[in-house]
Amino acid sequence: MTRTAPALELERLHRAYGAVVAVEDVSISLEKGEFLTLLGPSGSGKTTTLRLIGGFEAPDRGEIRINGAPAQHLPPYLRDTATIFQSGALFPHKTVADNIAFGLRMRGVPRDEIGRRISEALDIVRLAGKEDRYPEQLSGGQRQRVALARSLAVHPAVLLFDEPLSALDLSLRLQLRAEIRRLHQKIGFSAIYVTHDQDEAMALSDRVAVMNRGRIEQIDRPDVVYGAATTEFVHGFVGESSCLEILADADGYRDVGRVSLPLTLTQPLPTGAHRLYLRPARLRIGPEAQAVPNRLQMRVDTVEYLGDSWRYHLTAGGLSLVADHHADLGFGHGADVTLGWEAAAMRVFS
Repeated sequence: MTRTAPALELERLHRAYGAVVAVEDVSISLEKGEFLTLLGPSGSGKTTTLRLIGGFEAPDRGEIRINGAPAQHLPPYLRDTATIFQSGALFPHKTVADNIAFGLRMRGVPRDEIGRRISEALDIVRLAGKEDRYPEQLSGGQRQRVALARSLAVHPAVLLFDEPLSALDLSLRLQLRAEIRRLHQKIGFSAIYVTHDQDEAMALSDRVAVMNRGRIEQIDRPDVVYGAATTEFVHGFVGESSCLEILADADGYRDVGRVSLPLTLTQPLPTGAHRLYLRPARLRIGPEAQAVPNRLQMRVDTVEYLGDSWRYHLTAGGLSLVADHHADLGFGHGADVTLGWEAAAMRVFS
């Protein structure tokens, strides 16, 4: 073990099932105390990558190093990792204390040390006093906190989270998300977290790795991934956007439906076809639109109330855009409105 080594290193991991490539040349370096999320749609390779790290599957090629030591040939129980599954995977016939103690006994931790670690872990996840309860006597959120306590108690080099919140209802999911973030800030454990939920990835992570078709398309801080995507897939997958198919030529810009687009860009687009993306929250509607350089006259199709904002679906000829506003502007179906945005609000991909 090397003191200066990252908590986890993946070097060109590859895993295929026959002709189907699930993970292709994935390389990641996870620093000690870092929280990294693998984000992507179903089939992108994120869960397979997690299973390779945990030892539940073997790579066809590539290297896995934990604290600098090769680990790709070790079985799960010999790797310095602990996995928190979607279901929690608690033993129903064991008490909370026995569930937490199981991994400690497997690792040969002395009995008096086991008792201390159980108490410590339950204090951390705010379940002190529940030692003698059985899983069926706990709520879904409490069961997941026991699963987290069980993993924390073994003091692993890397914690692996396999979509642990996806089976919970929204309010409980938000509570546990905040709890995981609190614990990470307090303890500073190293973690790989798998999810398809963009909000989870943004809220929890120091860095996010966006995966697509077995590869990492971009890995960076959440704000960079959201605001400065390096590929069209990343921009389209992370956050919401309206997409305009536009044509650039000597006469200017227009969409494929021939609606003229008087665009003010940071630099002109080359002649040809492009896709222009606009995020609903960065668009201005009504009087506010007069203060920005890019403006279109549009008509309100429908209005949705989203709880903390109103969403306006707008059309102009064959052009459709979606704009969000924090207040009800009083525009109903058929109203004519001005839509506007800053040049920096546009992302264009050829």
